[in-house]
Amino acid sequence: MADDYYDLLGVARNASQAEIQKAYRGLARKHHPDVNPDDKSAKKKFQKIQAAFEVLNDPQKREMYDRYGSSFETVGGGRGGTSRRAGPEAGFAGFSPEDVDLSQFFGERFGAEPEEAGGFAQFFRQFRRGAGTRKAAAGRPRRGSDLTHEIAIPFTTSISGGELQLAVTRREGRTETITVKVPPGIQDGKKIRLRGQGETASETGEPGDILLTVRVEPHPFYQRRDNHLIVRVPVTLKEAALGAKVDIPSPQGVVSIHVPPGTSSGTKLRVKGHGVAPARGAPGDLLAEIQIVLPKHLDETARQWIRQIDDRSHEDPRANLRW
Repeated sequence: MADDYYDLLGVARNASQAEIQKAYRGLARKHHPDVNPDDKSAKKKFQKIQAAFEVLNDPQKREMYDRYGSSFETVGGGRGGTSRRAGPEAGFAGFSPEDVDLSQFFGERFGAEPEEAGGFAQFFRQFRRGAGTRKAAAGRPRRGSDLTHEIAIPFTTSISGGELQLAVTRREGRTETITVKVPPGIQDGKKIRLRGQGETASETGEPGDILLTVRVEPHPFYQRRDNHLIVRVPVTLKEAALGAKVDIPSPQGVVSIHVPPGTSSGTKLRVKGHGVAPARGAPGDLLAEIQIVLPKHLDETARQWIRQIDDRSHEDPRANLRW
């Protein structure tokens, strides 16, 4: 008994395209042969998942599958004797689908049961309605299917660009490694299209594409806001109180910033043009947020100095704090 494509993807029969694509991505990652090198059944499971997704992700194929099941590709042809391979016009010269009882015709001519004959009749009517379109497209090779993948890239690669290797398992089970060029400044959720790297439908058909959804991994110190980069810069109490020159890394290399005397935590110092430099457009800025780091252990003398400094200050740091 053929596998049910909806059961393979774990979705309901009325699932949306987004739900089908989400389920496929999760199962593809789980059962990919590269992720399960010791599981001999993973490859077969992965191929079944791909086959189910290829049908359910295509609205036309899905409609035919819902109507005729896994044998939908053979409906109207390839079910048996030579008479069934004859064109659907055979025996109907001068008649339209509405002029005859098609269910009766298929039942008498092919020996089909009433339910099956009714299905043939419905398929035939749809075939006749779209005959003009199919005749026009008959001479064109069928284009291969597009493949969809998600890739996780380091934060630094998303900013500066680079290359990575993508392992793609083809329909016949062969794994192919493709080099992906990541443009500088790409953001999380954006897509990269690899033209001509998808599935090939026939020897003469144009291959499909691979659509990659980019997921950017977080950075322990840097955050991105549009094309600006924000980094928290730890400084000592002395550097904040008396001022200092501090070196910090950036996508363009190490830059020096001047910390003015009396700088408080949370102060942002801007370095123009040292943020994200996208492939198109002006580069953003680097925003260095100062964070004062106190020593973990203070002796009594140090504590006394801090008390004296505080006693000499008559400012209330919470004077403007409001609910």
